[in-house]
This record gives sequence, structure tokens and C-alpha cells, in this order.
Amino acid sequence: MSGLGELDRPGTPRGTGPGGGPEGSAVPREAGAVRRSAADPVKGLLHRHRELCERAVDPLEIAAGLEAHGVTDRTAARFRHRDVFSLAEEMYARVPRDGDTPARPEDGPAPRPGGPRAAAFVLALLPGVLCAATVAGLRLTDGRPRLIAAAVGVLAVTLALGAALRRGPLSAATRTTSTWTCWLLGYALLGDGLLRTAVSGGPDGLPDGTADGAWPVTLAPVLALALSYAPAAGCAHLFAAGARRKLSSSRGLTDFSASVRPLLLGAFALWLGALAALLTLTGAVLGEPADWSQGLGLGALLLLARLLGVHGHTHAGPLVLTATAAAEAAALATVFAGRLPGCGFLSAPVEALVAACGPAGVPTAACGIGALTLLVHACRRLTRASAHASTERTR
Repeated sequence: MSGLGELDRPGTPRGTGPGGGPEGSAVPREAGAVRRSAADPVKGLLHRHRELCERAVDPLEIAAGLEAHGVTDRTAARFRHRDVFSLAEEMYARVPRDGDTPARPEDGPAPRPGGPRAAAFVLALLPGVLCAATVAGLRLTDGRPRLIAAAVGVLAVTLALGAALRRGPLSAATRTTSTWTCWLLGYALLGDGLLRTAVSGGPDGLPDGTADGAWPVTLAPVLALALSYAPAAGCAHLFAAGARRKLSSSRGLTDFSASVRPLLLGAFALWLGALAALLTLTGAVLGEPADWSQGLGLGALLLLARLLGVHGHTHAGPLVLTATAAAEAAALATVFAGRLPGCGFLSAPVEALVAACGPAGVPTAACGIGALTLLVHACRRLTRASAHASTERTR
């Protein structure tokens, strides 16, 4: 009777089981979860990206992470939100965090005003200062002292540049571009002189650090690039800070990309102007021609590769730098290979380019094509929200 009473209880139709289906039928336990998920569409997305939400320091980082996983404003509409930013705000608010209350300033030692920024500023200036001192040492010495000055100067500039790249707006987690950067800078220093003498049958000796030797050395573009590190760091900071502000004020991914693209191009153009001025200045001081096309092409290539690496895109930069270095090496190799019997055709293209544009034509073409490729890629990648959300914590 007790069992019959249970079935006759009001609200429980006869012949139904506890799940609401026919007696004896198996109703999946997930049915309730499916209904709850349909009523709360954000819950499933929150479960899939819970680690991102727990790690994020603000909703903007969640929005960038969702964009990196392919979530668009149209996708957000299916979750009953007008855009990804609104969806990220709800996800950020719904994930509990340990230690949401920040520590009070008196809990720890107060940072010294301007300390980190002053150190970063000094480090940004250091490569240019040491490179200028090295060039002065090469100009004021001769023989073995000049060789010692060159070796010490190269080591000092390399260490200073490495220290500067480990902090500040141009610091990146990857170092895969260092080998090719050294090659490209070495070619800017020695490559034009070697190519000029190779086309005419040389070289007849090793470089002696001067522009009049058997193997001429070009100092102006390398010095200008070293001095331009400080403006490059400043422009990178302006771009990152401006993009972060745009990320805070934008209400859609398309709106953000459209507002950041002019910011990227403006910062890039500002640095190119500073580099052009430095090329002119160093050329006039050292008595060398200011080869803007070669210097600007190499500088643009190196800066864009670094910016992509700083903002998390670590593949395109090394690939393009490798291709550019390989093109310069191939140009030199074909000139020497053309001296072999019956192989004169190998050096014909490079010799024609040198005859038309001078030795600087080879690095100008190689670096210019590489820089243009990276600029197009940067306009696509660095204008996405996912390129900026995680960089602010390291600044």
C-alpha cells in the first residue's frame, strides 16, 4: 500500500518513474545539466576556459584570450552578449579567486619613485653610447690597439644590448633571433666592402677598421642603429600603452583593430624618422655616405621582428630574418662561385645589381622585402586584442 500511495501522490502521474519518464525507462542524469546549460549558456564556456579566467588579472585579458581561441563578437551573441568584451566581463565576475583583495601599500616596502624606469632609460641609452665610444676608439688608434679596441667594443656593445633587451618595452621571452641579428649587423658593417672588392677581384687583405682599406668597413649605419635603440624602446612603449588604452575603451574586436592599426603605423613611422635623422648625423660625423635605404630597411626589419616577438608572435620574425640573412650570404657566395671555370653565370645577377645600385643594393633589396613582409604581418597580428592583454603585466 505504501508503494501505491507513493504513486497516487498528487503531482506524480501514474505510470511515471522518478525521472518523469515512463516507468522502467532510464532517463539520463545529464538531462538536468543540459537544461541548466541551455538556461545558462556561459557556464559551458566558463568551464572550458576556467584556467584563463582564474589566471586573468582583469576582464580585458579574458577577452584577448577568448579572441585567441577563435571567439568573435558574432560568437558572443550566441551567449547573449553584444561583444566579446561584455562576455569576458561576466566570465571574470563569475570565477572566484584567492586573494582578490590587493595588499595594502604599507604591507611591503614602497618602491622608489622612478627607479625601474630610470634604470630602463639608462640601459636603452647604453648600447648607443658604447658603440659611439668603440667607433671613436677605432678612429683614434692604429695597429694592434685598434684590434683590441674593436674586440672590447664589440663585446661591450653586445652585453649592453643583451641587458637592454631583457627588460623594458622590447623585452621578449624568445632569443631565437639573436644569431640572425648578429649576421645582419655584421653584414651592414663588413658586407658592402667585401662585395665591392669581390666584384673587382678582391679582397686582398683583412679589414683594418677603416673605410679606405683593402676590405672597407662601414661604421655609420651600425652606429645609427645602436643609437636608435632608445627611440625604438620609446616608440614600442607608446604603442603598447596606447593599445592597452584602446583595449579598455573599445567595445568590439573590429573596433579595437581599426583603432590600433593607425597607432602601430604611427609609432613605426616615428621611429623611422628618428633613424633617418641618426643615419644623416652619423654619416656626416664619420664622413661616410648616409645610405638611408639600406639603414632604414635593416632597422625596420629588426624592429618589426622584435615587436612581433614581444607580443607573442615568435615564428614570423625568425623566419624572415633567416631568409634575409640567407639571401645576403647567397649573394656573396655566388660572386665567389662565379670565379670557378665555366661558372661565371652564377655571379651575373649580383654583378648586374651592384653595377646598377652599388653594393648596398643587395642588403636594401633583401631587408626591404623582409621588412615589408613583416609590416603586413604585424598589421594583422599586432592589431588583435590577444597581442596586448598579457604584455602589460611585465612592463
